[in-house]
Amino acid sequence: MGKPSGFLEFERQAALKRSIAERKKDYREVEYKYNEKQTTEQATRCMDCGVPFCHNGCPLGNNIPEFNDAVYEGNWKYAFEILDSTNNFPEFTGRICPAPCESACVLGIHKNPVAIEYIEKSIIEKAFENGWVTARPPKKRREEKVAVIGSGPAGLAAASQLNKAGYCVTVFERADLAGGLLRYGIPDFKLEKQVIDRRLKVMEEEGIIFKTGVNVGTTLSAAQLQEDFDAVLLAIGSTVPRTLDIEGKELKGVYFAMDYLTQQNKRVALEEGYDGLDLARNHAGEHYREDDIRATNQRVFVIGGGDTGSDCVGTANRQGAEHITQIAYGLLPPAERDASTPWPLYEHKLRTSTSHEEGCERLWSVNTKEFIGDENGNLKALRLVDVSWKFENGKRTLIENPKSERVVEADLALLAIGFSGPQAGGLVEDLNLKLDARGNIVTENYQTSQKGIFAAGDCKRGQSLVVWAISEGREAARAMDVFLSGNSLLEAKERGMTVAAGA
Repeated sequence: MGKPSGFLEFERQAALKRSIAERKKDYREVEYKYNEKQTTEQATRCMDCGVPFCHNGCPLGNNIPEFNDAVYEGNWKYAFEILDSTNNFPEFTGRICPAPCESACVLGIHKNPVAIEYIEKSIIEKAFENGWVTARPPKKRREEKVAVIGSGPAGLAAASQLNKAGYCVTVFERADLAGGLLRYGIPDFKLEKQVIDRRLKVMEEEGIIFKTGVNVGTTLSAAQLQEDFDAVLLAIGSTVPRTLDIEGKELKGVYFAMDYLTQQNKRVALEEGYDGLDLARNHAGEHYREDDIRATNQRVFVIGGGDTGSDCVGTANRQGAEHITQIAYGLLPPAERDASTPWPLYEHKLRTSTSHEEGCERLWSVNTKEFIGDENGNLKALRLVDVSWKFENGKRTLIENPKSERVVEADLALLAIGFSGPQAGGLVEDLNLKLDARGNIVTENYQTSQKGIFAAGDCKRGQSLVVWAISEGREAARAMDVFLSGNSLLEAKERGMTVAAGA
């Protein structure tokens, strides 16, 4: 343990952020670069608990007390080696993970938890600065070839692990550039795309092949895929957006949140000098509307209270929206940890993002009844109603208050209410894969109903967190290694710990 009194001497201080006035003018990351002194102080707050519940809170099983202690001792390279042993992409999780590890931090029972996410980001940025993140191609290549379909966090993690095991790995991505949701769905003010590019460069130097602009199931048939590769991993995400089946949903001015975010991310990418980005093609599929979606001088309503909705709020602020309202039909979360999610569970409580801080009206227990258009088919208003919830026999029922129904003026409505599963047509249909009741791909130890075809990430478990996607990609890679070779030395996360073992 680095400093037994650290948690008494220092209060929690996570990443420092640029002022609201400054950051609303651009799409650069909100957070300042890490401060080494601050990171060291924060690392001393870790109590090196006898039973570190943060291990179990992290889907990757990161060895958090160990890298905290290494940071305190000034041994940053060792801290990086510890972090790198369990997490392929700390630069992603250190920016956009909601940090369930912090919810499970023992210090969090009585004080603010250790700023684990900030420390993690500091370690990986220090590693890149000092050249410790280098290509490590396998010393020996195997004959088997594997394909990874999708280049989001699950696909990238699986590709990295499979390459480490010596397989010839090809990653197929239907969009113009690799990165999946990380590139097209997460705004640059949370994750600048050069962060993705520097990691992809390392992966390419390690021998991983990336083929973009290839829509497997269309430009490359499923039959050809199976013929060319010894095993295939589907990491195609959950890309079918949920919609509101109400009158007026077809109006111009009503869009899916991911279409809005994707379009703006591509605009920013063009400004940063990327060539060949096609604004008329959406990485998520055929639901895309080719309208130029902008919030400038618009009265914007974001429907959905989650992270995607928050990203829409931040983007609309930067585009110069006249007014932004975010609607959720659920109850207003409590300010502190709710009794229904006691420690060490990921707590249910009100979360205020940097986007909310920049300006947004937030409404809870409100449902959208109708999108109202003008004579030209443009959105002009929303019909809203207040709701309450009745909980009985384990079920909840939404109850509307008719007297509260009202019409509010609106120019742009963004649906950020989640996704219903992977696209059932195309590749999934061609492979004749079994789906569950929610439309997700059914697997047993990551293998689908078709031999040699595996699945991981959101297309298998439903929409989830980036850290779960990375974990699933790692676990799927190990399952594929066992399938192809009979055993595996790739790390496996078991009972909250990460171990290296044979099959």
